Amino acid sequence: MTRKDRTEGIYSRREVLDESERRQYYQLQLKELLSYAYRYSEDVKKRFDRAQFNVDKFRTLADLKHIPIIKKKELIFLQSMGPRLGGLLTKDLGELRRVFLSPGPIFDPEDRAEDYWGWTEGFYASGFRSGDVTQITFNYHLAPAGLMFEEPLKALSCAVIPAGPSNTTSQIEIMQKLRVTGYVGTPSFLMHLAQKAEEMGLSLRKDLFLEVAFVTGEKFSEKMRSTLEKKFDCIMRQGYGTADVGCIGYECFHKTGLHLSNRAFVEICHPDTGIPLKDGEVGEIVVTAFNKTYPLIRLATGDLGYLDRSPCACGRTSPRLGGIVGRVDTTARIKGMFVYPHQVEQVMAQFEEIKRWQIEVTNPGGVDEMVLNIESGAFRREDELLHTFREKIKLRPILKVLAPGTLPPQIRPIEDKRTWD
Repeated sequence: MTRKDRTEGIYSRREVLDESERRQYYQLQLKELLSYAYRYSEDVKKRFDRAQFNVDKFRTLADLKHIPIIKKKELIFLQSMGPRLGGLLTKDLGELRRVFLSPGPIFDPEDRAEDYWGWTEGFYASGFRSGDVTQITFNYHLAPAGLMFEEPLKALSCAVIPAGPSNTTSQIEIMQKLRVTGYVGTPSFLMHLAQKAEEMGLSLRKDLFLEVAFVTGEKFSEKMRSTLEKKFDCIMRQGYGTADVGCIGYECFHKTGLHLSNRAFVEICHPDTGIPLKDGEVGEIVVTAFNKTYPLIRLATGDLGYLDRSPCACGRTSPRLGGIVGRVDTTARIKGMFVYPHQVEQVMAQFEEIKRWQIEVTNPGGVDEMVLNIESGAFRREDELLHTFREKIKLRPILKVLAPGTLPPQIRPIEDKRTWD
């Protein structure tokens, strides 16, 4: 398949709406969602009533700011408040297709609708086409990412290899023997595969056949993109979303930012007040997906970004996220997984020998590396700690046992030292 075949195509009507049509589309979708959610979601009804928000008086997009924001961390508590995930759902659990579990812990329900997570337009924009053999390296166990990304590939008539984050040697053998053309995973894992393949004496261009890669779950620098595209001679594009709401944005061939998905309304808000900011101003990304089953209205993602409405040469007219520029809180996304300090503390509390701890994150060579520093006079339960950490956090750190008093008096629970040059 030529690069031209992957970068040209037909767009849906919603991808090319003019400004007036898009505003009207958002208003109609939101009006319908708010009315439905108020009627069938106990949590939404309570939240609207407390805020004295009258659904019948919703007229313009500006009216949405009167609805209180939900912080992603609040879902941990809210979901435990009763049936239907604390009233967040509008139907019973038995009516769903699947229920996943993400770090937090946070349950992620999946309804039975086609393309429930909304990634098909993003995968098409990235260059995936019918006939691609695609290797998915995201986790298939409890977390939603693996199966979430199968849906768009199925819709685009691609074959899927559900590899998960397994042994790198096996991954490379699969890529070579099955002539894999598509990759889906984190950028750092693809970098790791590239390094391993080169160590095995393989030529990434001659012995492998990768043509298009879709990466997400981590910050993706232009330096890493350039390095990987040159190594594999492939197209690399990124997407942005969460396990709670699915697709939020995706890149097109022109790499002018992340086109907002047509399945959601996105605001950039002040992290403290929740007030929407002007285009170009950096604030917290707040998402309302048009999802009647799990209506997370005005969900604050914890990510910082800004909106760009300038025209894009691809012809899509949706606003774009100029980039993800940081985090609001101390939560870190490592190897595509959210790591919450409170969850780490729950693990540490099971080991009375541990006096203090800190996680240090770096990315040598573009690959995430997580070191768990613990202070302990005598610690002999390393294997037990690493097993418990992996069970709870879904990642395995490098463990360093330090003498008491080694860590500075005041420390951040997660010290992110990654660089993105």
